[in-house]
Amino acid sequence: MKKRLISSYDEENDTFVGKVDDEKGYKADYGISDGIFLGINNSNLPTSVFISNASEVLNTSKSILESADVKIRIDCDEAFLTFRMCIEDLLIFSAKCKKHFPIPEMEYEIDSNM
Repeated sequence: MKKRLISSYDEENDTFVGKVDDEKGYKADYGISDGIFLGINNSNLPTSVFISNASEVLNTSKSILESADVKIRIDCDEAFLTFRMCIEDLLIFSAKCKKHFPIPEMEYEIDSNM
């Protein structure tokens, strides 16, 4: 499944926020990695990503985080969720965590260039 991503980066607060375009509703936030939170809707589908201390968490520069070319891929099977974030087609972060939330099995991509 592919959706359009609207993202912003606040350099002063070092916060990255990404939201799926045209998604309404909110059910819960889940921590999927240190400093990375995934918001889901009432259908248990990802609708937003929030990263505090983004440059430190993602181990990248603030200038890279200001790019508008962001892709986030979320793969979820029965046991694990894998989160990958690319900026300007370069993988800047990848994490795999044990699934402890109600997101269904899926392959999901949100892309700022759709």
